[in-house]
Amino acid sequence: MRSPWTWVPSLFAAEEIPSAVVTFVALLMFLQTGSSPTEATFLTSLISLPWVLKPFFRNWVSKTGHFKLVLHVIEFLLFVGLTAIAISFPYGRSWLFVALFIVSLLCAWHELTAQMYYEQMFNPHLQRLFNGMRMFSAQTALVMTYGVLIIVVGALEIYFRQIRPAWSMGCYILAGVFLLFVLFHMMILKEPAVGNQGWYKKRIQSLKEDTQILGYIQQQPSWWRQVVMLFLLLLPQSLMFHTRVLFLIDSKEAGGLGCTIQDIGFAQGTVGVIGFSLGIIFGLRLMKKYNPAHLFWQLAIMLGLSPLVYVCMTFFPPSNLGMLCVATFVAQFLFGMGLNACRVLVHQISGGRYRNSIDHLSIPIISACMIVPMAISGLLVTQLGYKLYFLIDIMTAPLGWLGAYLLSSREEKR
Repeated sequence: MRSPWTWVPSLFAAEEIPSAVVTFVALLMFLQTGSSPTEATFLTSLISLPWVLKPFFRNWVSKTGHFKLVLHVIEFLLFVGLTAIAISFPYGRSWLFVALFIVSLLCAWHELTAQMYYEQMFNPHLQRLFNGMRMFSAQTALVMTYGVLIIVVGALEIYFRQIRPAWSMGCYILAGVFLLFVLFHMMILKEPAVGNQGWYKKRIQSLKEDTQILGYIQQQPSWWRQVVMLFLLLLPQSLMFHTRVLFLIDSKEAGGLGCTIQDIGFAQGTVGVIGFSLGIIFGLRLMKKYNPAHLFWQLAIMLGLSPLVYVCMTFFPPSNLGMLCVATFVAQFLFGMGLNACRVLVHQISGGRYRNSIDHLSIPIISACMIVPMAISGLLVTQLGYKLYFLIDIMTAPLGWLGAYLLSSREEKR
């Protein structure tokens, strides 16, 4: 029962359940409880702040030790947080935002602690053995949470004939599912084997080095160039990240597609997430097979081309759910595959001596680059309309490529 083949997928599947809520579902929660697109995109972007601050938590989390006990405490608090989200709907957007922000903070804490527990349990060889299953279980949980939760809420809206009770009941059900993971982990998680202690002591030393990375980055003469390149390459996706959902849910009279929440749950939350996951996996395989630096521009171009799908949909709206799913799959596949280009830049930012920190730095740095454009995207699309907005969005892609090329050329001359 305590086999790693049991608790590894369970632990990292549980990690994605609340993460999917705060990253993807929160925007729909705000929109369906009366927030304007401007307010909804701004509040949803603020919720991602804990992910930007993760490097600052890392040293503190590493000092707590006893990761098994800490995981139990965090997961129980996440259950309380998901329940608080369900309770907050009748009391307005302010309480909903507070509950979502607390859950986001706990998610960042849980991800760090789960990663350290995983490293404490396995040496590097065994980690590589379980990494594939870990990624598969996490992505499956993301699809099930994002897609199925929205579909269930849509069905509950028909039953209750009201939006807020439907979201409350949906979140209560989700909290109940997460509680099963909490109880399961209390029974199945175990202490690390004695043979792993020597490896983990060495890992702790590397963690102390990792905590110095922010100071090391600032000492590099050109670190800001890679950050600017990341910002420019991610700008089309940053502007599209929230507005794609606004476009799907908005009425046809307002320029949107007028999709039901069930359509969004299936096309964006299920098919889209599968496309995004396959894109990431395919990109990682290519980077293992070929030199990542040689693939950088191909991946960067794919990253910028993803919004082109939404430009096409503004002029030629899909006539049925099948066509919408195909378009969403293509857009998300390009996004996931192109996102691997960011790993090359993160590696340059962190330096070769900090190569172990790439995975830990990727999400915070990418989130930091995307948060401001995401926050203002709702205001911009309200003022410009979807057609003009997505046209401007896709035009930022060649400008980003040009800016990144000029900055990289200048770096090579140095």
